[in-house]
Amino acid sequence: EVQLVESGGGLVQAGGSLRLSCAASGFTFDVHAIGWFRQAPGKEREGVACVSYSGGSTYYTDSVKGRFTISRDNAKNTVYLQMNSLKPEDTAVYYCTGRWYYCSASGSQYNYWGQGTQVTVSS
Repeated sequence: EVQLVESGGGLVQAGGSLRLSCAASGFTFDVHAIGWFRQAPGKEREGVACVSYSGGSTYYTDSVKGRFTISRDNAKNTVYLQMNSLKPEDTAVYYCTGRWYYCSASGSQYNYWGQGTQVTVSS
């Protein structure tokens, strides 16, 4: 059974940090790119970050560039999203996603989705 399980969300003050984790199982994790998307109330789903299957390429949306870092540990079937200097506009449900090999900016191109973890940033 394919599973992507996010954890690490919570409530944090602006300027603070959180580290999200995505634990994967039931598929060939090490040949899948893993991305993070988020969705805030009333807003479109937004791609946040992605790491290719090998970890050799990473991508970030402009609004998080320099603040967020995505990484993966294939030995643990886990992807992380380190979020620093958090802003209230980062508040959203964050989803872990997977697709073959390489990243895509389109959420529709990802085959696997986790259940999401809530990140709330207070001002």
